[in-house]
Amino acid sequence: MRFTAPLAVAAGLSFAACAQDRPASARHEPSISITAAAPASTAPRQRRSPASYNAVATSRPFVALTFDDGPHPVLTPQLLDILRNEGVRATFYVIGRNVQTYPEIARRIVAEGHEIANHTWSHPTLTAISAARLDKEMTSTTEIIQRVTGRRPTNMRPPYGAVNERVRQSMFNDHGLDVIMWSVDPLDWRRPGAEVVRQRLVDGAKPGGILLAHDIHPGTIEAMPGTIRDLKAKGFGFATVSQLLALQDSPAAPPAPAGQEQAAVIRSE
Repeated sequence: MRFTAPLAVAAGLSFAACAQDRPASARHEPSISITAAAPASTAPRQRRSPASYNAVATSRPFVALTFDDGPHPVLTPQLLDILRNEGVRATFYVIGRNVQTYPEIARRIVAEGHEIANHTWSHPTLTAISAARLDKEMTSTTEIIQRVTGRRPTNMRPPYGAVNERVRQSMFNDHGLDVIMWSVDPLDWRRPGAEVVRQRLVDGAKPGGILLAHDIHPGTIEAMPGTIRDLKAKGFGFATVSQLLALQDSPAAPPAPAGQEQAAVIRSE
């Protein structure tokens, strides 16, 4: 894992864009309180080099909920309803061909203040395909996201977590994208049941954590109200991935707590 210097909000997704009229809770810092908590976000954005992350080094009690493989025609709208009711902003790693098929759901993701990011066009194992196909998978997905939503992704997640130096350098140099892995994997793709998914996400959460889930499994959607409730009860707020990156501690600040898990390099779905 490596971290870069603190940065302003990534292009195309400002904190202000996610602000709502709903008041912040006195018990915890919800995702919608980030605007007030980070006035520096109105300053000119600092440029930085893309990097790879499993988690973010921050002492602030925020985590990023992330959802892969959608949009799903039924489950993603259900999830969006839950997130809206809870005042939580998340990051959606979408499949390009799904965005093409369900553009109205992709537009809703952005309209409701969530981040939308690149998860390739057809979900291949990136380490096993040619450079030409890798470029097409990424470029086609970025283009459809931008055409449908008006937002250009600033980060990506490799399908199955399959990444090597060739893939990373292509993401950094050819596409200008951060590579986002995860610090908590509830293995929801194995369909262990909503209660197990909830418990794994809550138990694994730490400040700066990036929580992996999939909005294509009914059990994952069922787990979300309890997951969000329990994380709030533990004092966590919620940020998109780009917002979380902007909360990185400076080198002089206390480091993030130890124990953040390294994401698996490859897994089955």
